[in-house]
Amino acid sequence: MSSESAQIGTPFWLLAELTYQCPLHCPYCSNPVNMDAENAEIDTQQWLKVLSDAREMGAVQLGFSGGEPLMRKDLETLVKHASELGFYTNLITSGIGLTEKRIKALKEAGLDHVQLSFQAANAEENDLIGNKRHSFEQKQKVARLIKKYDYPMVLNFCITAQNIAQMPDVMDLSCELQADFVELATVQYYGWAYENREHLLPTKQQLTTAETYVNQFRDGQEGQGPKFIFVTPDYYEVRPKACMNGWGTTFLTVTPDGTCLPCHSAKILPLTFPNVKEQSVQDIWHNDFSFNHFRGDDWMPSPCKDCDEKHIDFGGCRCQAFMLTGDMYKTDPVCSKSPDHHLIQSAIANAGESTDKPLRYRVLKKDKIPVKTV
Repeated sequence: MSSESAQIGTPFWLLAELTYQCPLHCPYCSNPVNMDAENAEIDTQQWLKVLSDAREMGAVQLGFSGGEPLMRKDLETLVKHASELGFYTNLITSGIGLTEKRIKALKEAGLDHVQLSFQAANAEENDLIGNKRHSFEQKQKVARLIKKYDYPMVLNFCITAQNIAQMPDVMDLSCELQADFVELATVQYYGWAYENREHLLPTKQQLTTAETYVNQFRDGQEGQGPKFIFVTPDYYEVRPKACMNGWGTTFLTVTPDGTCLPCHSAKILPLTFPNVKEQSVQDIWHNDFSFNHFRGDDWMPSPCKDCDEKHIDFGGCRCQAFMLTGDMYKTDPVCSKSPDHHLIQSAIANAGESTDKPLRYRVLKKDKIPVKTV
Protein backbone atom coordinates (compact mmCIF):
# COMPACT_ATOMS: atom_id res chain seq x y z
CA MET A 1 0.00 0.00 0.00
CA SER A 2 1.53 3.35 -1.01
CA SER A 3 1.98 6.14 1.52
CA GLU A 4 -0.61 8.33 -0.15
CA SER A 5 -3.16 5.50 0.18
CA ALA A 6 -2.19 4.40 3.70
CA GLN A 7 -5.26 5.99 5.30
CA ILE A 8 -8.03 3.38 5.27
CA GLY A 9 -11.51 4.81 5.02
CA THR A 10 -14.98 3.56 5.95
CA PRO A 11 -16.97 0.79 4.24
CA PHE A 12 -20.00 2.95 3.44
CA TRP A 13 -21.86 0.17 1.60
CA LEU A 14 -22.45 -3.29 3.07
CA LEU A 15 -23.75 -6.06 0.82
CA ALA A 16 -25.23 -8.85 2.94
CA GLU A 17 -25.47 -11.94 0.75
CA LEU A 18 -27.77 -13.83 3.08
CA THR A 19 -28.03 -17.06 1.10
CA TYR A 20 -27.07 -18.62 -2.21
CA GLN A 21 -30.40 -20.44 -2.34
CA CYS A 22 -32.66 -19.18 -5.12
CA PRO A 23 -35.75 -20.52 -6.90
CA LEU A 24 -34.41 -19.18 -10.21
CA HIS A 25 -31.51 -20.59 -12.21
CA CYS A 26 -30.45 -17.59 -14.28
CA PRO A 27 -27.45 -18.35 -16.52
CA TYR A 28 -26.01 -14.84 -15.98
CA CYS A 29 -25.99 -14.95 -12.16
CA SER A 30 -22.87 -13.37 -10.64
CA ASN A 31 -22.80 -15.83 -7.72
CA PRO A 32 -19.74 -18.12 -7.61
CA VAL A 33 -20.03 -21.16 -9.86
CA ASN A 34 -19.04 -23.47 -6.96
CA MET A 35 -21.57 -22.30 -4.40
CA ASP A 36 -21.95 -23.82 -0.97
CA ALA A 37 -25.19 -25.37 0.19
CA GLU A 38 -27.63 -24.13 2.84
CA ASN A 39 -25.83 -25.70 5.81
CA ALA A 40 -22.84 -23.38 5.29
CA GLU A 41 -24.89 -20.26 6.09
CA ILE A 42 -24.15 -18.22 9.21
CA ASP A 43 -27.03 -17.91 11.64
CA THR A 44 -29.23 -15.02 12.70
CA GLN A 45 -27.10 -13.97 15.69
CA GLN A 46 -23.97 -13.86 13.57
CA TRP A 47 -25.70 -11.68 10.99
CA LEU A 48 -26.99 -9.34 13.71
CA LYS A 49 -23.41 -8.89 14.94
CA VAL A 50 -22.15 -8.24 11.41
CA LEU A 51 -24.78 -5.52 10.94
CA SER A 52 -23.99 -3.92 14.31
CA ASP A 53 -20.24 -3.98 13.71
CA ALA A 54 -20.49 -2.55 10.20
CA ARG A 55 -22.81 0.24 11.33
CA GLU A 56 -20.45 1.10 14.19
CA MET A 57 -17.69 1.48 11.60
CA GLY A 58 -19.79 3.98 9.67
CA ALA A 59 -21.56 1.90 7.00
CA VAL A 60 -24.83 3.56 6.00
CA GLN A 61 -26.14 1.69 2.93
CA LEU A 62 -27.16 -1.94 3.33
CA GLY A 63 -28.18 -4.31 0.55
CA PHE A 64 -29.87 -7.62 1.38
CA SER A 65 -28.99 -9.90 -1.49
CA GLY A 66 -28.24 -13.51 -2.42
CA GLY A 67 -29.22 -15.77 -4.14
CA GLU A 68 -32.71 -14.83 -3.13
CA PRO A 69 -32.75 -13.14 0.30
CA LEU A 70 -36.44 -13.98 0.75
CA MET A 71 -35.34 -17.61 1.23
CA ARG A 72 -34.09 -16.61 4.70
CA LYS A 73 -36.91 -16.88 7.25
CA ASP A 74 -35.12 -14.39 9.52
CA LEU A 75 -35.07 -11.60 6.89
CA GLU A 76 -37.61 -9.49 8.80
CA THR A 77 -35.52 -9.82 11.98
CA LEU A 78 -32.41 -8.64 10.16
CA VAL A 79 -34.25 -5.76 8.50
CA LYS A 80 -35.67 -4.60 11.84
CA HIS A 81 -32.24 -4.67 13.48
CA ALA A 82 -30.66 -2.81 10.56
CA SER A 83 -33.39 -0.18 10.61
CA GLU A 84 -32.96 0.37 14.35
CA LEU A 85 -29.22 0.81 13.79
CA GLY A 86 -29.89 3.55 11.23
CA PHE A 87 -29.04 1.76 7.97
CA TYR A 88 -30.79 2.66 4.73
CA THR A 89 -31.97 -0.83 3.77
CA ASN A 90 -32.46 -2.20 0.27
CA LEU A 91 -33.93 -5.59 -0.62
CA ILE A 92 -32.48 -6.86 -3.92
CA THR A 93 -34.92 -9.54 -5.03
CA SER A 94 -36.37 -11.61 -7.86
CA GLY A 95 -39.73 -11.19 -6.13
CA ILE A 96 -40.30 -14.94 -5.97
CA GLY A 97 -41.76 -15.62 -2.54
CA LEU A 98 -42.74 -12.01 -1.77
CA THR A 99 -46.39 -12.17 -0.70
CA GLU A 100 -48.50 -9.29 0.56
CA LYS A 101 -48.20 -10.64 4.09
CA ARG A 102 -44.44 -10.62 3.83
CA ILE A 103 -44.04 -7.19 2.24
CA LYS A 104 -46.30 -5.79 4.96
CA ALA A 105 -44.06 -7.39 7.60
CA LEU A 106 -40.94 -6.00 5.92
CA LYS A 107 -42.51 -2.55 5.79
CA GLU A 108 -43.29 -2.73 9.49
CA ALA A 109 -39.72 -3.89 10.15
CA GLY A 110 -38.43 -0.71 8.52
CA LEU A 111 -37.34 -1.78 5.02
CA ASP A 112 -36.63 1.36 2.98
CA HIS A 113 -36.27 0.15 -0.59
CA VAL A 114 -37.01 -2.78 -2.91
CA GLN A 115 -35.18 -3.48 -6.18
CA LEU A 116 -37.07 -5.98 -8.33
CA SER A 117 -35.38 -7.88 -11.16
CA PHE A 118 -36.94 -9.06 -14.41
CA GLN A 119 -35.37 -11.46 -16.88
CA ALA A 120 -37.38 -10.20 -19.86
CA ALA A 121 -40.51 -8.25 -20.81
CA ASN A 122 -42.78 -11.21 -21.51
CA ALA A 123 -43.65 -14.44 -19.73
CA GLU A 124 -42.18 -16.83 -22.30
CA GLU A 125 -38.70 -15.30 -22.35
CA ASN A 126 -38.66 -14.32 -18.67
CA ASP A 127 -39.57 -17.80 -17.46
CA LEU A 128 -37.17 -19.46 -19.92
CA ILE A 129 -34.18 -17.39 -18.84
CA GLY A 130 -34.91 -17.85 -15.13
CA ASN A 131 -35.78 -21.51 -15.72
CA LYS A 132 -38.96 -21.25 -13.63
CA ARG A 133 -42.59 -21.30 -14.76
CA HIS A 134 -44.93 -18.46 -13.78
CA SER A 135 -42.10 -16.25 -12.47
CA PHE A 136 -43.15 -13.39 -14.78
CA GLU A 137 -46.69 -13.43 -13.41
CA GLN A 138 -45.31 -13.35 -9.85
CA LYS A 139 -42.99 -10.45 -10.64
CA GLN A 140 -45.90 -8.39 -11.96
CA LYS A 141 -47.83 -9.04 -8.76
CA VAL A 142 -44.82 -8.00 -6.69
CA ALA A 143 -44.39 -4.81 -8.71
CA ARG A 144 -47.95 -3.84 -7.83
CA LEU A 145 -47.35 -4.66 -4.16
CA ILE A 146 -44.29 -2.41 -4.20
CA LYS A 147 -46.46 0.48 -5.37
CA LYS A 148 -49.23 -0.39 -2.90
CA TYR A 149 -46.82 -0.21 0.03
CA ASP A 150 -45.38 3.14 -1.11
CA TYR A 151 -41.90 1.98 -2.04
CA PRO A 152 -40.00 3.60 -4.89
CA MET A 153 -40.53 1.36 -7.93
CA VAL A 154 -36.99 0.35 -8.90
CA LEU A 155 -36.74 -2.29 -11.62
CA ASN A 156 -33.68 -4.09 -12.93
CA PHE A 157 -33.80 -5.73 -16.34
CA CYS A 158 -30.85 -8.05 -16.96
CA ILE A 159 -30.00 -7.48 -20.63
CA THR A 160 -28.32 -10.16 -22.75
CA ALA A 161 -28.09 -11.11 -26.41
CA GLN A 162 -31.27 -13.15 -25.85
CA ASN A 163 -33.51 -10.24 -24.86
CA ILE A 164 -31.78 -7.04 -26.00
CA ALA A 165 -34.08 -6.78 -29.04
CA GLN A 166 -37.02 -6.50 -26.62
CA MET A 167 -36.00 -3.01 -25.49
CA PRO A 168 -39.26 -1.37 -26.72
CA ASP A 169 -41.27 -3.98 -24.78
CA VAL A 170 -39.06 -3.55 -21.70
CA MET A 171 -39.67 0.18 -21.64
CA ASP A 172 -43.39 -0.19 -22.28
CA LEU A 173 -43.67 -2.66 -19.40
CA SER A 174 -41.72 -0.31 -17.12
CA CYS A 175 -44.19 2.46 -17.88
CA GLU A 176 -47.17 0.13 -17.41
CA LEU A 177 -45.85 -0.85 -13.96
CA GLN A 178 -45.30 2.85 -13.11
CA ALA A 179 -41.64 2.39 -12.36
CA ASP A 180 -39.66 5.29 -10.94
CA PHE A 181 -36.17 4.04 -11.87
CA VAL A 182 -35.24 1.31 -14.34
CA GLU A 183 -31.74 -0.08 -14.67
CA LEU A 184 -31.23 -1.66 -18.08
CA ALA A 185 -28.33 -3.67 -16.79
CA THR A 186 -26.41 -5.27 -19.62
CA VAL A 187 -24.84 -8.29 -17.98
CA GLN A 188 -21.28 -8.06 -16.66
CA TYR A 189 -19.26 -11.23 -17.10
CA TYR A 190 -18.59 -12.77 -13.71
CA GLY A 191 -19.67 -16.08 -12.18
CA TRP A 192 -22.23 -17.91 -14.28
CA ALA A 193 -22.33 -15.06 -16.79
CA TYR A 194 -18.66 -15.62 -17.58
CA GLU A 195 -19.31 -19.35 -18.07
CA ASN A 196 -22.08 -18.46 -20.55
CA ARG A 197 -20.45 -15.46 -22.21
CA GLU A 198 -20.60 -16.96 -25.71
CA HIS A 199 -24.40 -17.03 -25.45
CA LEU A 200 -24.95 -13.79 -23.57
CA LEU A 201 -22.61 -11.10 -24.96
CA PRO A 202 -24.51 -8.77 -27.33
CA THR A 203 -22.90 -7.55 -30.52
CA LYS A 204 -21.82 -3.96 -30.92
CA GLN A 205 -24.70 -3.42 -33.35
CA GLN A 206 -27.23 -4.82 -30.87
CA LEU A 207 -25.93 -2.49 -28.15
CA THR A 208 -25.94 0.54 -30.44
CA THR A 209 -29.49 -0.17 -31.59
CA ALA A 210 -30.73 -0.70 -28.03
CA GLU A 211 -29.04 2.38 -26.61
CA THR A 212 -30.29 4.52 -29.50
CA TYR A 213 -33.85 3.41 -28.80
CA VAL A 214 -33.46 4.13 -25.08
CA ASN A 215 -32.14 7.63 -25.79
CA GLN A 216 -34.96 8.36 -28.22
CA PHE A 217 -37.52 7.10 -25.73
CA ARG A 218 -36.05 9.29 -22.98
CA ASP A 219 -36.09 12.32 -25.28
CA GLY A 220 -39.81 11.78 -25.87
CA GLN A 221 -40.67 11.46 -22.19
CA GLU A 222 -40.47 15.20 -21.51
CA GLY A 223 -39.61 14.55 -17.89
CA GLN A 224 -42.49 12.13 -17.36
CA GLY A 225 -42.41 8.44 -16.46
CA PRO A 226 -39.53 6.23 -15.38
CA LYS A 227 -35.90 7.30 -15.34
CA PHE A 228 -34.00 4.79 -17.49
CA ILE A 229 -30.34 3.98 -16.89
CA PHE A 230 -28.56 2.04 -19.63
CA VAL A 231 -25.48 0.10 -18.47
CA THR A 232 -22.96 -0.93 -21.14
CA PRO A 233 -20.87 -4.09 -20.63
CA ASP A 234 -17.27 -3.45 -19.56
CA TYR A 235 -16.11 -5.26 -22.69
CA TYR A 236 -17.18 -2.37 -24.91
CA GLU A 237 -15.23 0.27 -22.97
CA VAL A 238 -11.61 1.29 -23.64
CA ARG A 239 -10.85 2.05 -20.00
CA PRO A 240 -11.77 -0.20 -17.08
CA LYS A 241 -14.18 0.94 -14.41
CA ALA A 242 -12.87 1.91 -10.98
CA CYS A 243 -14.01 -1.44 -9.68
CA MET A 244 -15.96 -1.05 -6.40
CA ASN A 245 -14.54 2.49 -6.21
CA GLY A 246 -11.18 0.93 -5.44
CA TRP A 247 -10.30 -2.29 -3.58
CA GLY A 248 -11.21 -2.09 0.09
CA THR A 249 -12.22 1.57 0.06
CA THR A 250 -16.01 1.74 0.00
CA PHE A 251 -17.72 -1.65 -0.36
CA LEU A 252 -17.80 -4.63 1.97
CA THR A 253 -19.48 -7.92 1.04
CA VAL A 254 -20.30 -10.68 3.52
CA THR A 255 -21.21 -13.99 1.87
CA PRO A 256 -23.66 -16.60 3.22
CA ASP A 257 -20.93 -18.56 5.01
CA GLY A 258 -19.53 -15.41 6.65
CA THR A 259 -16.61 -14.79 4.32
CA CYS A 260 -15.73 -11.10 3.97
CA LEU A 261 -14.83 -9.78 0.53
CA PRO A 262 -13.88 -6.39 -0.96
CA CYS A 263 -16.31 -7.20 -3.80
CA HIS A 264 -18.94 -9.86 -4.44
CA SER A 265 -16.80 -11.74 -7.00
CA ALA A 266 -13.48 -11.79 -5.16
CA LYS A 267 -13.81 -15.40 -4.00
CA ILE A 268 -12.52 -16.54 -7.39
CA LEU A 269 -9.11 -15.01 -6.67
CA PRO A 270 -6.21 -17.11 -5.30
CA LEU A 271 -6.35 -15.33 -1.95
CA THR A 272 -7.48 -16.55 1.46
CA PHE A 273 -10.31 -14.35 2.67
CA PRO A 274 -11.31 -13.91 6.34
CA ASN A 275 -14.55 -14.99 7.99
CA VAL A 276 -16.72 -13.16 10.52
CA LYS A 277 -16.93 -16.37 12.56
CA GLU A 278 -13.23 -15.97 13.36
CA GLN A 279 -12.53 -12.21 13.21
CA SER A 280 -14.48 -9.02 13.79
CA VAL A 281 -15.56 -6.97 10.79
CA GLN A 282 -13.43 -4.09 12.09
CA ASP A 283 -10.29 -6.22 12.30
CA ILE A 284 -10.92 -7.65 8.85
CA TRP A 285 -11.45 -4.28 7.20
CA HIS A 286 -8.40 -2.60 8.71
CA ASN A 287 -5.87 -5.38 9.16
CA ASP A 288 -6.54 -8.42 7.03
CA PHE A 289 -3.93 -9.26 4.37
CA SER A 290 -6.51 -9.83 1.64
CA PHE A 291 -8.20 -6.45 2.17
CA ASN A 292 -4.86 -4.63 2.17
CA HIS A 293 -3.47 -6.59 -0.76
CA PHE A 294 -4.71 -4.34 -3.59
CA ARG A 295 -5.14 -1.11 -1.67
CA GLY A 296 -3.04 1.74 -2.98
CA ASP A 297 -0.77 1.24 -5.99
CA ASP A 298 2.40 -0.49 -4.79
CA TRP A 299 1.09 -3.82 -6.12
CA MET A 300 0.75 -2.51 -9.69
CA PRO A 301 2.93 -3.80 -12.53
CA SER A 302 3.42 -1.95 -15.81
CA PRO A 303 1.64 -0.42 -17.60
CA CYS A 304 -0.56 0.51 -14.61
CA LYS A 305 2.22 1.70 -12.30
CA ASP A 306 3.40 4.25 -14.92
CA CYS A 307 -0.11 5.33 -16.02
CA ASP A 308 -1.39 8.81 -15.20
CA GLU A 309 -4.92 7.32 -14.88
CA LYS A 310 -4.07 4.78 -12.18
CA HIS A 311 -5.74 6.86 -9.46
CA ILE A 312 -8.91 6.97 -11.56
CA ASP A 313 -9.40 3.29 -12.42
CA PHE A 314 -7.00 1.63 -9.90
CA GLY A 315 -5.85 -0.81 -12.57
CA GLY A 316 -9.39 -2.01 -13.19
CA CYS A 317 -11.07 -5.17 -11.91
CA ARG A 318 -8.85 -7.79 -10.25
CA CYS A 319 -11.45 -10.49 -10.82
CA GLN A 320 -11.75 -9.68 -14.51
CA ALA A 321 -7.97 -9.65 -14.88
CA PHE A 322 -7.74 -13.06 -13.23
CA MET A 323 -10.59 -14.63 -15.21
CA LEU A 324 -9.22 -13.49 -18.55
CA THR A 325 -5.46 -13.82 -18.04
CA GLY A 326 -5.02 -16.16 -15.05
CA ASP A 327 -3.02 -13.43 -13.25
CA MET A 328 -4.81 -11.19 -10.75
CA TYR A 329 -1.98 -8.62 -10.85
CA LYS A 330 -2.28 -7.83 -14.54
CA THR A 331 -3.94 -4.77 -16.01
CA ASP A 332 -7.65 -5.35 -16.60
CA PRO A 333 -7.78 -6.45 -20.27
CA VAL A 334 -10.69 -4.08 -20.86
CA CYS A 335 -8.09 -1.29 -20.90
CA SER A 336 -6.79 -0.52 -24.37
CA LYS A 337 -3.33 -0.05 -22.80
CA SER A 338 -3.31 -3.63 -21.54
CA PRO A 339 -1.05 -6.09 -23.40
CA ASP A 340 -3.97 -8.54 -23.04
CA HIS A 341 -6.59 -6.26 -24.61
CA HIS A 342 -6.75 -8.67 -27.55
CA LEU A 343 -8.68 -11.07 -25.31
CA ILE A 344 -11.51 -8.56 -25.07
CA GLN A 345 -11.35 -7.79 -28.77
CA SER A 346 -11.58 -11.50 -29.53
CA ALA A 347 -14.66 -11.90 -27.31
CA ILE A 348 -16.33 -8.95 -29.04
CA ALA A 349 -15.46 -10.33 -32.47
CA ASN A 350 -17.09 -13.65 -31.57
CA ALA A 351 -20.27 -12.08 -30.15
CA GLY A 352 -23.30 -13.21 -32.08
CA GLU A 353 -21.57 -16.28 -33.49
CA SER A 354 -23.26 -19.64 -33.00
CA THR A 355 -21.73 -21.97 -30.43
CA ASP A 356 -22.05 -25.64 -29.58
CA LYS A 357 -21.16 -24.94 -25.96
CA PRO A 358 -24.22 -25.68 -23.78
CA LEU A 359 -25.86 -22.97 -21.70
CA ARG A 360 -25.29 -23.65 -18.01
CA TYR A 361 -28.06 -22.71 -15.60
CA ARG A 362 -27.11 -21.47 -12.12
CA VAL A 363 -27.59 -24.01 -9.31
CA LEU A 364 -26.08 -24.93 -5.97
CA LYS A 365 -23.17 -27.34 -6.37
CA LYS A 366 -25.07 -30.05 -4.46
CA ASP A 367 -27.60 -30.15 -7.29
CA LYS A 368 -27.21 -31.51 -10.79
CA ILE A 369 -26.22 -28.70 -13.15
CA PRO A 370 -28.72 -28.43 -15.98
CA VAL A 371 -27.41 -27.52 -19.42
CA LYS A 372 -29.16 -26.40 -22.53
CA THR A 373 -27.96 -25.69 -26.04
CA VAL A 374 -29.49 -22.57 -27.55
